[in-house]
Amino acid sequence: MDSCFDAEHVTPDANVSRPVLRIIFVGFALFTLLLPFGLSAHAQAFTGEIHGVTRDPGGLLPLPQAQVVLRDLSDSSKRTQISGGDGSFAAEDLSPGRYELEARKDGYADSRPVIVALAAGQNLSQDLTLGSKDAASPAPQNANSGSFFHRLFKTYADDWKGTGDLSADPKRRGYPAPVDGPPYPFSDWPYGGSPVIGVPWTQSSPFMEALWSGPHGEAWKNSGVQIYGWLNAGCNVSTSHKSRYANFPEAYSEVADACLPDQQVLYIERQPDTVQTDHFDWGFRFTNLYGLDYRFTTAKGYFSDQLLGKNNEYGYDLVMAYVDLYFPQVAEGMNVRIGRYISLPDIEAQLAPNNYTYSHSILYTFDAYTQTGINTTTKLNNHWMIQVGISAGNDVAPWVGEPNAKPTLNACVDFAWQEGRDNHYACLNSLNSGKYGYNNLQSVYYTWYHRFGTSKWHTATEWWYMWEKNVPNVGPGAPPAAASLLITGANGAFCDNPAALTCTAPEQAVVNYVERQFSKHDYLTIRNEFFNDYVGQRTGTKTKYSEHLVGWGHWIGTTILLRPELRFEHSYDRAAYDSPCLPCGLPGTKKSQLTFASDAIFFF
Repeated sequence: MDSCFDAEHVTPDANVSRPVLRIIFVGFALFTLLLPFGLSAHAQAFTGEIHGVTRDPGGLLPLPQAQVVLRDLSDSSKRTQISGGDGSFAAEDLSPGRYELEARKDGYADSRPVIVALAAGQNLSQDLTLGSKDAASPAPQNANSGSFFHRLFKTYADDWKGTGDLSADPKRRGYPAPVDGPPYPFSDWPYGGSPVIGVPWTQSSPFMEALWSGPHGEAWKNSGVQIYGWLNAGCNVSTSHKSRYANFPEAYSEVADACLPDQQVLYIERQPDTVQTDHFDWGFRFTNLYGLDYRFTTAKGYFSDQLLGKNNEYGYDLVMAYVDLYFPQVAEGMNVRIGRYISLPDIEAQLAPNNYTYSHSILYTFDAYTQTGINTTTKLNNHWMIQVGISAGNDVAPWVGEPNAKPTLNACVDFAWQEGRDNHYACLNSLNSGKYGYNNLQSVYYTWYHRFGTSKWHTATEWWYMWEKNVPNVGPGAPPAAASLLITGANGAFCDNPAALTCTAPEQAVVNYVERQFSKHDYLTIRNEFFNDYVGQRTGTKTKYSEHLVGWGHWIGTTILLRPELRFEHSYDRAAYDSPCLPCGLPGTKKSQLTFASDAIFFF
């Protein structure tokens, strides 16, 4: 009989009865039908399965539609599949052995390759966590070699030689970046209260590069957490000499003819991925500052006794402490920030690298610095963005209570056009009862950024108007009762009516920057401003001011920034500069001041 059995062509032997043939036929047919099931059961006893879930960079939420690659290490053969809507995947009928698993998806860094050993009949579970795309900067070629400090020093050496990370710009959503950062302190026009939605986080410090290229580098990358900071010091020579703080109201180089450590800063941070649009993400930031500059960042209720009680020249401040919650399904992305954060509008910021120049404009020196509350930022489309929030007020913790802390509204709208080269940002930065309290400023802002075509020139202009009501009169002839109304750290006013107990204190200011980029390492700054302290409540002198500055920024690699500047300022109605004793309240003795200054920032 042929090995190929065909029932239709069987010819029964004369010596074999039909019943016997029928039994043989039925038995063989049953054997043929049941053989696959028997083999399958036998195979299942000797094969296994690997299953799991692909997860987002935080490791908490499933990440759907990721490509899972499974490689058999015995012969390097591969299987690929796409994870489901819940992030699940399963590879079945696998022979026992060692397998390598990895997950990939556009907009994310590949998951860390995982090697597993599969036993016969085993059902093995292995989740795969993808990384943040921006945390996935290529490690140095000698990754995992040498000590941490060896890797750190090599990172600096590569940076200064210009042989550091030269990878292409990461994917973004929206208009292209209008300017280059560096050399500028930003590449997208800045706004407060949120990361710039649709823009990847490209922070990559030497400290993190050394960690990423070490034995636990993949774990650091996958976590998305970064630790970084800088050391900042500056020097100045001034025409004011009568006292230590003779340069005031210039800031942050207010100590005349000195070289001083301005701010030493440590960040611990994770930013949400706002480029992707398919899953919730989160972030946080803790910003620790020590130095002379804490005198400008202090908020009442946050370690504030250092300044308001003891008037220490140097101190510590937790400048920012917040969480970010990012919801990509709301419009084109909504971020909710909860905690202490930088006041929303402003070209400048307290942290040294966030500014074009070493010294700050008078406009920035005397407006709000930080707020503690909840702020919502929603990107409607590439043109429009809106913000709404509520805080305890300016530079005050909620637990301080009345009259200093009170519910305060903020609301902003941002409009961009010309492919993002032109940007308008209007804010009602703080609005409550407006009654006198610690920095209880009521304020409206307008900021305009513009790049001139495709040239290397751009400009940034900011205007604000602020006011505070029921401010105690401290002018000559003020009623004696006014002094009892003063709050420590909150100036009184030189009221227009000398006999008034209190009055409203308004201020108005405008500043303009003109910027020219010469290379990725060099830029020119020209700054002009006008400030009117109508009743002297902000600066302590009832006068108008103008300030004019020419500055230069020069980078060594991307880890050292030098910013020399020449600055001239003038007070029009009264002498505001070169006070013989500023803490004593003695008035200035000069109307004009010329300062040459420079600082250096060393990033780690």
